[in-house]
This record gives sequence, C-alpha cells and structure tokens, in this order.
Amino acid sequence: MRAVVQRVTSAAVRTLLPQAEPVETGRIGPGLVVLVGVTHDDGPAEAEKLAHKLLHLRIFPDEAGAMNRSCADTGGDLLVVSQFTLYADTRKGRRPSFVAAAGPEVAEPLIEHLVASLRASGATVATGRFRTHMQVSLVNDGPVTVELEV
Repeated sequence: MRAVVQRVTSAAVRTLLPQAEPVETGRIGPGLVVLVGVTHDDGPAEAEKLAHKLLHLRIFPDEAGAMNRSCADTGGDLLVVSQFTLYADTRKGRRPSFVAAAGPEVAEPLIEHLVASLRASGATVATGRFRTHMQVSLVNDGPVTVELEV
C-alpha cells in the first residue's frame, strides 16, 4: 500500500455522482489527509501496518515547534481517500499505465480494513466514496506532505 499524507488544518471530500449535486462525504478539522493506493499483493497485514504508521507518524509540532507528535498524541482526525493513481507508471510515453494498481474488488475491502483499523484505535476517520469521482479540498498545514509505503 502506498499513501500520500498531508498535514492539514481542515479538509473535506465531495462525491460527484452523475446528474446530481455534489455530496460531501467527509470533513475533518486538524489532522491528516491520506490518499491511499493499493497494489495487487497487498492484504490485511499491509492495511493494519499502514494504519499503525498513520496513527503514530510524528509530523505535528510539539511545544518547541519540532515535528514530534502524532495523531495518536494530538487526537487529530484522518480523511482517507482511495487513489489508484498513486500506482501510475509514467516511465514510458505520455499516458500513465495503471497496471500496478489493484482492481476495485481487491482495493475496496483493503481500504475499508484500513479505515476500520484506524477507528478501532480510537481515531476519528472520514472517507470519500469508492468508485466515484471526488473533489478533495484542504488547507495544508506547513505545508507538510510525506509519502508512506508498507
């Protein structure tokens, strides 16, 4: 599993359904926006490992301003959005290949497992909606953006 993590002061995700008004499916205050991609050999163990990393990733400032606190320490929220494009291969040509991205039948249950693992740890988690076009808005804090791979 691969994730792009952004420290935010706030964020929201809206789902765009055909011939309907956009629907907000998730909103958070201070915390992390997590864009998550799944590849073919990922399983529940990777989802649990990523959940643990996300909860304990020390990218929030302490009293001295050093990045030394995590969501577990601060009570920060998480907005988890599926993002198959994180596995884009752009080495050849001008059109990305998404062969390395797992199909929705594999990815959706693993992202649900990731969210369930985060919630089981006491985190407040909002999500997008799988297999839909989404718009994510956020206020990046810092800015701080990191990549994780498990």
